[in-house]
Amino acid sequence: MLALKAENISKQYRLGQVGTGTLSHDLNRMWYKMRGKEDPYLKIGETNNRTEKGESEYVWSLQNINFEIEQGDAVGIIGRNGAGKSTLLKLLSKVTKPTTGKIYTRGRIASLLEVGTGFHPEMTGRENVFLNGAILGMTRKEISRKFDEIVDFSGVERYIDTPVKRYSSGMYVRLAFAVAAHLESEILIVDEVLAVGDAEFQKKCLGKMGDVTKGEGRTVLFVSHNMAAVKTLCNNGILLEKGMVKYSGNIDKCVSYYLGNSKGNEYIKSFDLGTENVRIRRIEVKNSGADDSKNLYENQEIELITDLHVLAENPERYHLTYVLNNEQSEPLFSLSHYEQFALQPGDQKIKCTFPAKYFQSGNYYLSLYIIEDRLRADFIESDIFTFIVEDAPREIGDWTGREPGYIRPTFKWNLY
Repeated sequence: MLALKAENISKQYRLGQVGTGTLSHDLNRMWYKMRGKEDPYLKIGETNNRTEKGESEYVWSLQNINFEIEQGDAVGIIGRNGAGKSTLLKLLSKVTKPTTGKIYTRGRIASLLEVGTGFHPEMTGRENVFLNGAILGMTRKEISRKFDEIVDFSGVERYIDTPVKRYSSGMYVRLAFAVAAHLESEILIVDEVLAVGDAEFQKKCLGKMGDVTKGEGRTVLFVSHNMAAVKTLCNNGILLEKGMVKYSGNIDKCVSYYLGNSKGNEYIKSFDLGTENVRIRRIEVKNSGADDSKNLYENQEIELITDLHVLAENPERYHLTYVLNNEQSEPLFSLSHYEQFALQPGDQKIKCTFPAKYFQSGNYYLSLYIIEDRLRADFIESDIFTFIVEDAPREIGDWTGREPGYIRPTFKWNLY
């Protein structure tokens, strides 16, 4: 059963103005509408790209957004700053109307778009709990039934009869989240508010949102820049870029697409880096036996090939060490050739072969070190090379999901 559906929704803003900004623009729009013609200002405007200086005074914060969300889904909405995430949540929460398109919802919506959304600063915490419930269309009896649970979760019992204007930002967001999560709405929309709370509170909130979706069957839309939290909570994702949907689907693939796209992706990269003793010319990754490097499949051996030029008179003093990092730039492990062979003078290639099914699908980033005498790094380059490992085509009846983790080495097993 669908909980939310967005149909060709777009949102246009005029910079520096409220509405269209001038009486002439308003009259012009009315004139076109009376004649049954399209709004003329929908034909102009620039995409939402903060990295470029635009010339038009009209900007499309969102353009042609389409998606469907099933009841009970937990959906992470991710993207860079300015991609349109908060604007989308405001449209779904009916805080503002879309310029074009329609939004269909089933059930009541509880929104937490910023700290203390819907709170009146002069009213006490107790009064604001009942106010928020009334806004959601709940009766006083329904709110009273949940009240003690809300206060206990928020941890502000001592201050519940104090005006919320005297709350700290942490107390504010604790109570606001507790109200939104515990009142019986069918859809919970949460923007990047958990960043205000401490680590313990963030963990508590994620646990509650997990209970909301898995235990209570309610729908959650969650915006965050914390990819670990998004992957923990959500089963699906929507990636926004410059106000448009770039990917919608499985959360692991959505996060991988976002992180890989933000850092770039190569299978072959040429450069001239290093020291006066060792120069790195080229790095390539490919499946063993493949003619090109267009795709890397996890069920085949993967080769890491480095072209280098050694100028040192005593090349045995130098070796390369790589550090493999995951999507969150956390180091997984390091690897080096120095225990198996020494570098030679002049041009050469060194190759490391990873076994088939060693990697899970996802994005990986290589950092490179040139080490002298096994003691110090002569050269360090972080994230010098990036690559994506893809799920291989599966046979009918095979497992098609992605297992937890990043690598899956083969170990020796015995049965006694």
